[in-house]
Amino acid sequence: MLLKDKVSIISGVGPGMGGELAVLAAEEGAKVVLAARTEANLQQFEAAIDGLNLGTETLAVVTDITDARQCQGLVDQALAKFGRIDCLFNNAFHPGSFDSVEYSDFQGWREALDVNLFGSLSMSQKVIPAMKEQGGGAIVMINTMATRKPMATQAGYAASKAALSSATAHLAQEVGPHGIRVNSTYIGWMWGPGVEMYCTMMAQSNDQTVEQVRAEVAKSIALGDIPEDRDCAKAAILLASDYAAAITGASLDVNGGEYFAH
Repeated sequence: MLLKDKVSIISGVGPGMGGELAVLAAEEGAKVVLAARTEANLQQFEAAIDGLNLGTETLAVVTDITDARQCQGLVDQALAKFGRIDCLFNNAFHPGSFDSVEYSDFQGWREALDVNLFGSLSMSQKVIPAMKEQGGGAIVMINTMATRKPMATQAGYAASKAALSSATAHLAQEVGPHGIRVNSTYIGWMWGPGVEMYCTMMAQSNDQTVEQVRAEVAKSIALGDIPEDRDCAKAAILLASDYAAAITGASLDVNGGEYFAH
């Protein structure tokens, strides 16, 4: 089990990557702390973990990561219940406004920065003291391929994540001497609720089937299909595990081979 007995916080728990991370962490032996703004999402995935019948200890806390006090409250509750924090998965995100750089009023960009950059860094700040005290820990940022490969209307989202990428590198250097590793996964097209919705919408607009739209997207992916959200989550789990003990400041592309860093 990759995360056996590791207390793991996952932000942005909900359908898709956040839920998959929570369930996978439980399957890999973690004690799971679920955080999200929507209580119904927390209840859904806490029940999903209970349904695994693994005896997983969980804690669910409604949390808006743009509020530093709520971030601290989440960490305080995790420490009160489990006594330590081993892993943080910064998964919560804001998609920004789907507009062009040329015509944007940048309000959506500011909202994306508030969550994707400042919220993720705030959560990281709050877990670092406990990780220092216990002699180490792992932070995994869920980033995006859009910072590598520009996509129409994604500039605001990508800019916020690119800022997070830079800050992550500096953070990894700062906390490395304390045994704290900070790494990022850069997720591309990921088959889950969001992409399913997109493919359904495009299919209806273009008189196609969802399978045809999916196949069109997959033409640019070396592995020949859009990766499942669960498989993308596995990469983040790996970076949090002891199998990545010698890895920090790394940028792992998780996109089925649509983008190759070189």
